[in-house]
Amino acid sequence: MSLQLFLPYEERTLSLKNRMVMAPMTRCRAAEGDIPTPLMAEYYAQRATAGLIITEGIPVSNKARGYLWTPGIYTREQTDGWKQVTAAVHEKSCQIYAQIWHTGRVSHTSLQPNNEQPEGATDEAPGDAVCFAYDEDGNPANVPISTPVPLEAKGIERIRNEFVQAALNAREAGMDGVEIHGANGYLFDQFLNSVVNTRDDKYGGSVENRCRLLLETVDAVSEAIGAERTGVRISPNGKFNSMPEDPLMEETFIHLANELEKRNIAFLHINDQGSFGMPPIPVELIQKIRAAFSGPVILCGGYDAQRAQDALASGLADLVAFGTSYLANPDLPARLQNGWPLNQPDMDTFYGGGAEGYTDYPVYEG
Repeated sequence: MSLQLFLPYEERTLSLKNRMVMAPMTRCRAAEGDIPTPLMAEYYAQRATAGLIITEGIPVSNKARGYLWTPGIYTREQTDGWKQVTAAVHEKSCQIYAQIWHTGRVSHTSLQPNNEQPEGATDEAPGDAVCFAYDEDGNPANVPISTPVPLEAKGIERIRNEFVQAALNAREAGMDGVEIHGANGYLFDQFLNSVVNTRDDKYGGSVENRCRLLLETVDAVSEAIGAERTGVRISPNGKFNSMPEDPLMEETFIHLANELEKRNIAFLHINDQGSFGMPPIPVELIQKIRAAFSGPVILCGGYDAQRAQDALASGLADLVAFGTSYLANPDLPARLQNGWPLNQPDMDTFYGGGAEGYTDYPVYEG
């Protein structure tokens, strides 16, 4: 099968051997101190068959955490730990971007310094959403999210600085760039959503104000490491983490796309939660975002080879990201190109644990 999906891609600082992206997926396998491990390096190296890997979400500080055992990039030990990952991936001629992340209100006091409340756009908790933290008995469990405290000006400035430092640390660790996580109900998405964001300061209200924090962070990170190495992930129409329907959703994301176009960033990564069993992004909205943003666009969300090829051929996407299919198939490009059967992912081993369900998925042997 000689399709566009398997052809090289060259644009800006992206020099990729194919147009397949390994999507960011939380796996909760960091060592004590949220330090990346040799097992993580093996996991990513196995999947360096992609043209580009975007790492699992990496918290930018100890206040940015929303789940146990997610590898950070805010200490020397964490940064050094990522060096073994990037070296292993680059050895396979694959590029790797760090997804830098603040979960915002999607957190729990047991994950926060001194058992403080998590920080968010407002003091409203996200409905019935849960996070992976410690329960009342100190055991790892999915627990209800703690009531957040609204960020004030100093907190917002601190978070921008944390993203800048995380980006600098990522580059020191050998990452080719970073993706700012603006999707899936986490911090930036909380500011973007007009129903969640009820602030009355310059970060709430108008579409310009609700987009301000993400754009200020993009600007600060771009200044630190270059816009050409700074990507952004969004999830228009997303309901994950109990995000409410937003009547201003289309207006918000078209405005955001227009602003990102001005900044000449590395790529815009659009995550469609339809594969989660949630409402998909209307194709018309993706087309409008694509018209507003002329840089590389990555589409993600339940793609198979044919849908991916159709998205590329139509010009709707430049690259396509694969999630759980990459989790279970380290040799995914070869399987798709040759029509080989796919391993099925084991959901029981998605989060936490060791090699089982992580590095022991076999490559195809026909």
